[in-house]
Amino acid sequence: MPVIAAILFVVAYNMSEWRHFVSICKSAPKSDISVLVLTFVLTVVFDLVVAIEIGMLLAAILFIKRMADVTRIRPWVTSEEMVSDDNGRLKKIPENTQVYEIDGPMFFANSDKLASISIRDDVKVVVLRMRSVTALDVSALRSVKALWKKCRSKDITVIFSHVNKQPMKVIKKAGFYEQVGEENFAKNIDVALSKASKIVK
Repeated sequence: MPVIAAILFVVAYNMSEWRHFVSICKSAPKSDISVLVLTFVLTVVFDLVVAIEIGMLLAAILFIKRMADVTRIRPWVTSEEMVSDDNGRLKKIPENTQVYEIDGPMFFANSDKLASISIRDDVKVVVLRMRSVTALDVSALRSVKALWKKCRSKDITVIFSHVNKQPMKVIKKAGFYEQVGEENFAKNIDVALSKASKIVK
């Protein structure tokens, strides 16, 4: 028994990877350290099953918060006739048109960000550039629909630019694609701005 106990001590020491543990505590964000330490304490006080369950839950909540924080909606603001896109190419925004770019996944945790979109009184076309939207869920789609209905009530046309595969699948499955109309989906920002120019004229 003493020999087995000694072997178990050695195995436990090797499995603990305390150097790696200390390294994480020195370099990781405070939120990650909190999850790590809490999971460690729960393992010691209760058992591994409880620790893994709570640790996974906390990690999932932390991940959702981070994804919500990185998602942003920004307008293309310019005081001149031309505006530069992310690649430095100059784009001409037609009169009475507003362009909003959505960066990051849209889901239940950040769907309310669409409510921050402010539309001017003279606007006739709103372009939503969605090339950086990698994922869209039903809650976010509901917010997109609410924005579209709000614009529609004011006779404002909404053009969706560069909608990726997953968001487009959700949009089509919900029947929103038919509601908006194929003509109001553009494969890129150049096509969207061209459509906006024709609508305004």
